[in-house]
Amino acid sequence: MNLTKQLMIAFIVILGSFGISFSAYAEKTAYVDVAKVFDQYEKTKKFDQQLAEMGKEKQTVRDSLVLDVRRLKDEMALLSDSGKGEKQLLVDKKLRELQEFDRGAQKELGEKREGIIKDVFKDIDDVIKVYGQKNNYDFIFNERLMLFRNDKYDITDEILGELNAQYKKK
Repeated sequence: MNLTKQLMIAFIVILGSFGISFSAYAEKTAYVDVAKVFDQYEKTKKFDQQLAEMGKEKQTVRDSLVLDVRRLKDEMALLSDSGKGEKQLLVDKKLRELQEFDRGAQKELGEKREGIIKDVFKDIDDVIKVYGQKNNYDFIFNERLMLFRNDKYDITDEILGELNAQYKKK
């Protein structure tokens, strides 16, 4: 037998032994529907309410600015041509305020939401890691990344239960 054939046989034997040992090792796997956990996590629900309240507060301020602009435009319509120039400057100033407010509010709410999302996903990741170690899992996958799965490996509800229990303790 030549050297190439011997190396090929050795390679196949090595691959076969890795395959056997890998399948023997990867005995306990599960998956989690992270989107479901995220949506049903009590902390997420609380933060959604807070963001909605902040959004309402911002909308109230914005509505006030819009009313000021409308009022100024209505006043301007009643003025003579010589008086309109001054009012137009006020309208332009108020419009800039409104645009700046919109940008600032959008940025603030976006940053707040981004921070909340990071915080929630960190909680989820931490609980999954602890749960996996405690229950001797070899792999826990995100349900969205899988092309096929058997529902018997779904531990979503267990993870959600752990997460909400820990949140209530805090």
